[in-house]
Amino acid sequence: MTNLGIAREPPSGRTVGLLVAAVVAACTALAAVMVRGPGPAAATLAVPAPGAVLGRAGPSWAVVVPEGQPLRVRAPAIGVSADLVLLGLNPDGTLEVPGYDDAGWYSLGTRPGATGPAVIAAHLDSTSGPSVFHRLGELDPGDAVHVDYAEGTVTFVVRGSGSYEKDAFPTAFVYGPTPGPELRLITCDGSFDRRARSYSANLVVWAAAVPT
Repeated sequence: MTNLGIAREPPSGRTVGLLVAAVVAACTALAAVMVRGPGPAAATLAVPAPGAVLGRAGPSWAVVVPEGQPLRVRAPAIGVSADLVLLGLNPDGTLEVPGYDDAGWYSLGTRPGATGPAVIAAHLDSTSGPSVFHRLGELDPGDAVHVDYAEGTVTFVVRGSGSYEKDAFPTAFVYGPTPGPELRLITCDGSFDRRARSYSANLVVWAAAVPT
């Protein structure tokens, strides 16, 4: 997951589209998270498919977001507890990536707990073994995901998940506006092409914040 293509801004009522960089084939045993341009339906959220597990839609609500930056992500059901590093954009517009032992929050997007989709990405594995999001696909609707700040925690409840081939990544759903605070967890998925050193798909888990 050497490079993650990502929109410079998620679609909203104030933006006019996404500038998306091409995804570069990953080195080692990882693939890039692919984010394509939204096309003409950028302002709408597509129904996640195929292979999606849908939870009930959550209402719009307010969450108290602690000051400062998010420091850690925890998903007890799958044994995840990892430091969060800040991810920006590379000069070519692709998303910076965390180290193999960390998860990364897209710091130019929504803060976890604020209205909109906060995006956290992490590696699936490396040449030495499993990485932070190796068990991400085991999260079920109802499982909790916690994002820790220095002075508080925002808790999210998993609503669903889906595996998407790179040419069918649901950009508008992942980065588009939401009625309340939501979370998107992303890693690699699918089959691994040893020649291209890249996975064929991406796994997306989405969750809604617990109101405070």
